[in-house]
Amino acid sequence: MTMQVELVSPERILYSGEADMVIARTVGGGEIAFLTGHAPFVGALDIATVTIRSSGGDETVAVHGGFVEVSHDTVTILSDVAELASQIDVERARTARDRAEQQNQHEHDAEAEASARRAHVRLAAVGAT
Repeated sequence: MTMQVELVSPERILYSGEADMVIARTVGGGEIAFLTGHAPFVGALDIATVTIRSSGGDETVAVHGGFVEVSHDTVTILSDVAELASQIDVERARTARDRAEQQNQHEHDAEAEASARRAHVRLAAVGAT
């Protein structure tokens, strides 16, 4: 049995389809897996990857915050910024990571630290480091 998954950003619907499982990381709650029949749930998403698992394989998404809601075998993920692994420019992510880490090394800036985390998540989504 499957559930419906909708991954939405302000620009567009990034993913809409059926899945067997969705794995996400929530703020302060760690990783959580959603299966068919999961109890209703609402949580804030951390800057992390989300895995949408179906019989066709896994779809990995870099999510930079947002919310996840589960109700009646439907998982809805709302994120201001989310990127499918297949659409991530690896070299651009590496450059952003290096720039943010260098800036953070000198200033310990919260924005530079957040930029580095987002770049690391993009690279994790594509399996690159």
